[in-house]
Amino acid sequence: MRHGIAHRKLNRTASHRKAMFANMAASLIEHEQIVTTLPKAKEMKPFMDKLITLAKKGDLHARRQAISKVRNKEAVKKLFEVFGERYKDRNGGYTRVLKAGYRFGDNAPRAVIELVDRDEDARGAADRARHEAEMEMMEE
Repeated sequence: MRHGIAHRKLNRTASHRKAMFANMAASLIEHEQIVTTLPKAKEMKPFMDKLITLAKKGDLHARRQAISKVRNKEAVKKLFEVFGERYKDRNGGYTRVLKAGYRFGDNAPRAVIELVDRDEDARGAADRARHEAEMEMMEE
C-alpha cells in the first residue's frame, strides 16, 4: 500500500526540502514570480497556496504557523498585509505554474511559478532600489 507517499522527494533529504521550500516561498512572496524546475514548481504550488490561506485567516496563530514554515519575518509580513487582502475574495488557486522550456546545462524542464493577479512591478524591485542607492552613493 502506498500510504503517506504524497509528494516528490526531489532527490533531497527532508530537512533540505523543507529549507528549500522555505527559501523558494520567501522569494516568491518577495518577487511574486520565480523561475525554477518543473517538479519543484509543482511541489511549491500547494505549499504556497496553504501559506496564502493562512494569510487570509490573519490571526496570530496563523502568522506563527507561517513564520515556522517560511522562516522570514519580512516575507510573512508582506504575505499577511498584502496577499491576505489581495486574495480575500478568492477561494483557492492563488498560484499558477507555466512551462518555460528547458535549462541549457542539463536540459531539465523549467517552469515559472507566479501569483495570480500579481503586481508586475514587484519582480526585481529590491534589486532596482539597491542599484539606485549604489548609484547615488557613487555620485556623492
